[in-house]
Amino acid sequence: MDVRKDEPLSASQPQLRRVLTLPGAVMMGLGSIVGTGVFVSIGVAAGVSGPAVILAIVIAAFVALCNALSSAQLAASHAVSGGTYEYGYTCLNPALGFIAGWTFLLAKTASAATAALGFAGYLLNVARIDQAGVRTIVAIVVAAVTMLVRSGVRRSNVANSIIVSITLCSLLLFSIAGLPHALERGTENLWPFFGTADTVAEACRALLHGCALMFVAFTGYGRIATLGEEVRDPQRNIPRAIIITLIVSALLYIAVACVAVATFSPQSLASVTRQQAAPLERVAQTFDVPVVAPIVAIGAVTAMLGVLLNLVLGLSRVLLAMGRRGDMPRFFARISADQATPGPAVIAVGIAIIALAALGDVRLTWSFSAFTVLIYYAITNAAALRLPRQHRRYPRAFAWMGLASCLFLAFWIDWPVWLTGLTIIALGLMWHAFRRKYRRDVE
Repeated sequence: MDVRKDEPLSASQPQLRRVLTLPGAVMMGLGSIVGTGVFVSIGVAAGVSGPAVILAIVIAAFVALCNALSSAQLAASHAVSGGTYEYGYTCLNPALGFIAGWTFLLAKTASAATAALGFAGYLLNVARIDQAGVRTIVAIVVAAVTMLVRSGVRRSNVANSIIVSITLCSLLLFSIAGLPHALERGTENLWPFFGTADTVAEACRALLHGCALMFVAFTGYGRIATLGEEVRDPQRNIPRAIIITLIVSALLYIAVACVAVATFSPQSLASVTRQQAAPLERVAQTFDVPVVAPIVAIGAVTAMLGVLLNLVLGLSRVLLAMGRRGDMPRFFARISADQATPGPAVIAVGIAIIALAALGDVRLTWSFSAFTVLIYYAITNAAALRLPRQHRRYPRAFAWMGLASCLFLAFWIDWPVWLTGLTIIALGLMWHAFRRKYRRDVE
């Protein structure tokens, strides 16, 4: 039977167990945000925006806050797997719901590929191994993470908490140890603040492009929403976890970016990112404390691993939800007998990440992720605007600002990337229409 747009499908399906507490949900969110964004994307965005990447981070954090408030109230009232895919179906219509799920799969698979490439880059630097081994390392680590996620969210949460703790300690050490160098070299490396742009229009374009790239880094809070079916007391814990995660990560990003850009110059940071996908380690090598660089490298390895772990979790839950509604083969809706994990969805996600990472281009995968995730969160805000008054926790103005910001920033990505993204979205809608027609004919 076809599902009406306002029918929460998951209520009639076998449910995953609720095992995540508030601290566990916060650590899942931090594991998604404090990773690729801080260790890789700051370098990518610095190459686009110059020293103004610091301002780009602040603007991106504000846009993320507007989106976070929309996600928080939606997740509290629709605490099921799938995130905006389910919100789109319930609050808007099946086509927009499908676009949300489809763009999430595209965006976060690209983000996961970026995390895997970043992991391999940092790991090979630590081990002093030639970069030719990147693809082999990527395949091995993605397979290992996939098997961990397949064992259930409880074990994944324990592993994630350990990983995030190591990462946070390394970034705090980086910020403290690098502060004297940032103060010493900041005047030279932070000027001109808007880079070498010849006109105001060029400077604005570079800043907005950097905002779009950095916005992706903050969207890891959405992992808490996509795991909503597995969070205890979701009406209370999901909004709190999302907001805490975003505040902590935004402060950390700003501190790290200020130290990195002031110490090393945005051009050098971007160059190292393109060559090795390991910019913060290179910055730390200029500090007076020799132990900082290897600790940062270890923190980067754990950060990428944490992001990859959380993305496999989030992607598999959206694929599970799409399988439940028939937008993907129903094979992906199967969950284990102990209700711990959607096994087929997890394995499919792992294979897709390995395939995309084979492209080997960090900037390409990150830019593609930026465009598609902005479309995804535009739908999130549109769904939040349709929430009934009794389920609304925050003023509608935040959802309006989030919607406008997402649509505006999406088209500051390089035009070949957004044109490709729109084409793939159109292909997805064709698949969606075909699946719905096929189901009607069969029924």
